Amino acid sequence: MGCRMDAYRIQGSVPMGREVQVFSIDIVAENNDDATHRIYSIIGSRHKVNRRVVNIESCKKIDPRESKEPQVINHFRELIASSEPLSVNEEE
Repeated sequence: MGCRMDAYRIQGSVPMGREVQVFSIDIVAENNDDATHRIYSIIGSRHKVNRRVVNIESCKKIDPRESKEPQVINHFRELIASSEPLSVNEEE
């Protein structure tokens, strides 16, 4: 029915007046392009900046168990509940 959704971690920066704000956001998306477009939308909506000033440095797929974002945890709650806990070596 729907597309397979994955967890992504997007890191980048956006100018806020004289300062440059660095960000790292975990999000649920279909692919890398969808994840970057969602970040442009979120940052633009929250901080009223244009897409062209948002600098995305990396966009990578992550294990949903690594995320602390409530949206990611909620989307993958069944997967997280059914899987065994991460060991210390897997977290690094």
